[in-house]
Amino acid sequence: MIQTHTWEPLLLSHALEAWQSITIAAPQSLADRVLLDRAYAHCATVTAHHSRSFYRASSFLPREKRWAVRALYAFCRVTDDIVDCPECDAGHDLNEWRHVALAAEPPIDSLVAVAWADTRRRYHIPLRLAEQLIDGVARDLDQTRYATFDDLATYAYGVASTVGLMSMRIIGYRNAGAIPYAIKLGVALQLTNILRDVGEDWRAGRVYLPAEELAAFGLSEADVARGQVDDRWRAFMRFQIERNRRLYAEAWPGIALLNEDGRFAIAAAGELYRRILDDIEGHDYDVFVRRAHVSAPRKLLGLFDLWLSSVMPRRNDEASLPPSRAFVDQKKDSSLALPAAMRRRRAGRRSE
Repeated sequence: MIQTHTWEPLLLSHALEAWQSITIAAPQSLADRVLLDRAYAHCATVTAHHSRSFYRASSFLPREKRWAVRALYAFCRVTDDIVDCPECDAGHDLNEWRHVALAAEPPIDSLVAVAWADTRRRYHIPLRLAEQLIDGVARDLDQTRYATFDDLATYAYGVASTVGLMSMRIIGYRNAGAIPYAIKLGVALQLTNILRDVGEDWRAGRVYLPAEELAAFGLSEADVARGQVDDRWRAFMRFQIERNRRLYAEAWPGIALLNEDGRFAIAAAGELYRRILDDIEGHDYDVFVRRAHVSAPRKLLGLFDLWLSSVMPRRNDEASLPPSRAFVDQKKDSSLALPAAMRRRRAGRRSE
């Protein structure tokens, strides 16, 4: 049975609301093959430029699904870039992009929107999921601090879990039981982003790390600004990374609920991202002056290890875990890593 956390029921309700919404098919005039080929090729270029890991992972998908997930990525990339543009009128530009990106028949000079509209039509992606993603990204225009992990998880749903849910429609899935796993994987991926980009986000005026958890380890925004790795910071990051790995482990069985031709691609994306946590540990938790990354040889080795695990015999069609020490036992009590004061505040609550 999937382990649940205090923040999951709300996120699941958001997902089900979107999942059950009516999908409006795009007009067939989008079937101009030359235009679509140009649009999808452009999305592939955008993906390769901005995320080599995602581009590499998506290469394991069949051709049409590969094109579709790269159109999804490009849609997300454009949305994110608008909000991160300091010289732009981000609110105005995001509203303009919302109109274009969600149109059933977008202008032909907006190649990302053209490919994305075709992808939505082909794979019956609920428009509400795309709206939720834009709404989630828009939060960065107004909210730059988060008090609790529950608050942060809601943000992560908007900017990452929605992507997983839309990817599910493209890849195909056995039943709606995959939805909670997709939500959890999105939260895990976004938490890795946040841990990797602490210094970069601070310089942009944002602190995603939950204030409640910083305080529990004797830390504050002033410590983030100082950028000094000390014992308090190491303990804080060990707690964050342990929870992040647990979320990956809890999300992993959901891969078995996807169509077989897409399982390895999703597993590869999760594995490549999860290895960023190893790099953070390997550099003494310094995420202030360097951006954690995984080298090309280590990515290839990770994919090879993952492939070996995927071809080993499995029982009950369950996705096997990568052969890595980094996946912790999901039954382990994460509260043991918390300072005593925070454990007391959490007494009587369900597992976070």
